[in-house]
Amino acid sequence: MEIIGPTGDCAVLQIAGELDAYTAPFLRDRMRDLTAVGVVNVIADLRKVDFLDSTGLGVLIGGLKRFREHGGSLAPVASQPRILKIFQITGLTAVLPPHPTVADAIDADPRWREAAEAKAGSTAEWCSQHDLV
Repeated sequence: MEIIGPTGDCAVLQIAGELDAYTAPFLRDRMRDLTAVGVVNVIADLRKVDFLDSTGLGVLIGGLKRFREHGGSLAPVASQPRILKIFQITGLTAVLPPHPTVADAIDADPRWREAAEAKAGSTAEWCSQHDLV
């Protein structure tokens, strides 16, 4: 798990491997750490996640609630069919609609877009600078 940023009150959590009962507490801790330093607009990059269970989903939902309580947001990025299917089956696409790329998630959130443009001139350049293409 890697934190990219923060850029203002925005950061990307890049998650790889399994997001399950064993690893979900680490994600929860990272989300709490981000909130503690004022980062409340978070993109959860799940493109490298191989497995996602109900515990991992619960942590994502808890993170969404935490960030919203502080005026922020949580946007998942997922492109693997099996991860997208989990979001669809559980109905989470209504609450946590996954974006296909980090750039799409940034462009969907005015606060994120503003932060990326202020730091790098454009969303595409910010993503390129952080190897998130």
